Amino acid sequence: MNALAVRALLAVVFWPSLFFFWCLGPFVFFLLSTTSSQVCPLLERREQFLAMANGTLPMLALQNLIYAIPIICLVLWNRILPEPARAKRIVTCIKLFLAAAVIGALWEYGSSLACDGYGQPFFSSAWGMTSYLPIVNLVLNIPLYILVFSLGRAFSMREDDPVQDEGGTIS
Repeated sequence: MNALAVRALLAVVFWPSLFFFWCLGPFVFFLLSTTSSQVCPLLERREQFLAMANGTLPMLALQNLIYAIPIICLVLWNRILPEPARAKRIVTCIKLFLAAAVIGALWEYGSSLACDGYGQPFFSSAWGMTSYLPIVNLVLNIPLYILVFSLGRAFSMREDDPVQDEGGTIS
């Protein structure tokens, strides 16, 4: 399979995953990876809150794996079409992504422990402070989204000239 076909295949995976998972996914995944607000009033002991919060960990891991798809596409594109300047920007994307993933997971896990305020007496007040982490996550995600979008656009654009490939004529 030639490099152009692989690049096109990566674009078919990259763009939908970027828009659906990164733009729409946070709303869905936040609801799926935190303890339900209907369940919170029913929990009465610290162990119950911990069990519910720990039950969200597989969804948090799955969420981060799905969010990593555009980053993986960028890495694969760079392997096909290596360019040092883009490679440095991809490393920056990976660092921003890892920081955002950790902060997002802490926020969602903390939201499950605090559980709409019901679990706060059982845990340190530091877990209540996780409600401020979305601000930090936003500060990380805005440059990450811009950088990933620009890299994806650069990688998915065709760089070879079709006129030169066909001997100078267009049929």
